[in-house]
Amino acid sequence: MGFELQWLLIGLPLAFALGWVASRFDLRQLKRERQDAPRAYFKGLNLLLNEQQDKAIDAFIEAVQNDPDTTELHFALGNLFRRRGEFERAVRVHQHLLGRSDLRIGDRDRAQQALAQDYMKAGLFDRAEAAWRELLGTPFEGDAQLALLSLYERSRDWAQAVAMARQLEAAGGGSFAARMAHCECELCEEADARGDEAAGDAALARARAAAPGATRPLLLTGQRQLRRGDAAGALQSWDALRMSHPLAFLLVVGDYLQAARLCGRTAQAQATLSLAFEQTPAVELLQALQELEGEPAAGQLPRLLTQLREHPSLSAAQMLLALPPEAWTAPAWQAMREALARSAGPLQRYRCAACGFEAQRYFWQCPGCLSWDSYPPQRIDAL
Repeated sequence: MGFELQWLLIGLPLAFALGWVASRFDLRQLKRERQDAPRAYFKGLNLLLNEQQDKAIDAFIEAVQNDPDTTELHFALGNLFRRRGEFERAVRVHQHLLGRSDLRIGDRDRAQQALAQDYMKAGLFDRAEAAWRELLGTPFEGDAQLALLSLYERSRDWAQAVAMARQLEAAGGGSFAARMAHCECELCEEADARGDEAAGDAALARARAAAPGATRPLLLTGQRQLRRGDAAGALQSWDALRMSHPLAFLLVVGDYLQAARLCGRTAQAQATLSLAFEQTPAVELLQALQELEGEPAAGQLPRLLTQLREHPSLSAAQMLLALPPEAWTAPAWQAMREALARSAGPLQRYRCAACGFEAQRYFWQCPGCLSWDSYPPQRIDAL
C-alpha cells in the first residue's frame, strides 16, 4: 500500500510536468504557424506589387494551406485568379468560402459578390444573374441591382431592365430616366419589327413619359409617323427635335427631306435647313441643301467656306472639289489647303514595328515597348 502511494505521489507531478511541456510545445507550434502565415501573405503581397503574379499566386496558395481559416487570403487569391482570367479557379475559391459553415454573414455576402463577378467576367450570365439575385436584401443590394441592370441590357432583356431601373430609382439610387427611355425605345422597335403597332405605341409613350426631354423618343416618333404616311406629323416632330437637340437632328436630315417632299414642303424645308446650317454648320446639312438645290453651284460656295473654316473636314473639302472650276476663288483655295492640312495631320504618324505604338514624332526608343530602332523612318498616312 505504501509502495503504491509512493508511486502515485511521484507520478502526479510527473504527469503534470509532461502536460505542461506538451502544452508549451503546442503553443510554440501554433505561434510559429501564425507567424508563417503572415510571412507568406506579405511575401505574396510584395510579389504582387512587383507585378510577379505567378509567384504571388504560389505564395498565397502556400499561405492558404498554412492557415485555411483566413478568409482574407481566399479573397486575395480569388481576385488574383479573376484578374488573370482564370475564372474557373476564382469560382472554386469563392465557392469554397461559401461552403464554410463558420463564415460570418458579412464575409458570406462578400464571397457571394465575388462569385457573381467571376461569373460575369467568365460570360456565364445565367449563373451571374442567380448569384446577383442572392445579394438582394443584403448590404450589397445596390451593387447587385446595378449589375443586374447592366446584365439585362447586355442580354437585351429590356422589360427586366426597365423594372430594375425603376427599383433603383425608387431606392434613391439616382435618376435612371434616360436608361429607361432607351429600353422602352428598344421595346418599341422590337414591337414594330414583329408588326405589333399597339405594343410599340405603348412602349414609346412610356419612353416619352419617363424622359420627356430625351432625344431618342422624339426621333423615333417622327420615324414611325413617316412610315405610317403621316409626313406632316413627322416634320412637326423633327422640328421639335431640331429646336431642342440641334445635333441630334443631323441623324434624320435625310428622312426630313423625304417627309418634306411627300407633303410638298420642299421650299419650307430648304429655309429650315438653311437656318439650321447657320446655327450648326454640318456636312449633313450641306449635303441636304445641295440635294434640294440640284447640281453644285457657285451659290453654295459661301456655306462651304463657312463649314471649312469652322469645321475643317475631308467631307467638306470633297464637296468643294465638286464645284465647277469657275466657282473657285482665292479664299476657296486657302480653305481647301487648311482643311487638308488639318485632316492629314493626325494621319501622319510613325508606327513601331515591334508593338504597333503610333506617335506623331519619331522616337529612337519606343515609348510603348522600349525597343530601340523599332520605328521605320518613313511616316504612314493611311487610315
